[in-house]
Amino acid sequence: MRIIAGEKHKSIWPRMNTNEHELDELVRTVVGAAYQVSNSLGCGFLEKVYERALAVELTARKISVETQVSFDVLYRESLVGTYTADLVVSDRLIVELKCVTEFTNDHIAQCLNYLKASGLHLALLFNFQHPKVSWKRVIRS
Repeated sequence: MRIIAGEKHKSIWPRMNTNEHELDELVRTVVGAAYQVSNSLGCGFLEKVYERALAVELTARKISVETQVSFDVLYRESLVGTYTADLVVSDRLIVELKCVTEFTNDHIAQCLNYLKASGLHLALLFNFQHPKVSWKRVIRS
């Protein structure tokens, strides 16, 4: 697991292929869209408001986005639970939105569980509680 705080992140690992470059570009677009939503709405709304606004912003930027995407959790081929991610962007990236004082290990664990259940490798965790949106990148190894 690797977690990178949003504002301090500078592409620190080498690009291996075009897919990684495309995913990095997608992350930049989603982060830019989140800043746009934050700048327009400010803080103080419920998570659902930011989820809907971010979906609208990404759609306006011609990025495919699905909201409230459910993933089955299987154990020995039996369904034992379901996780529901706020957003899945371009079938490659999970986006989880929070309005909390600060991120906790539970929020990161939640993202890791979404990644495990979905089979995806990257999630972005956004916090809209403060005047300036904050975010983390969560990677499943």
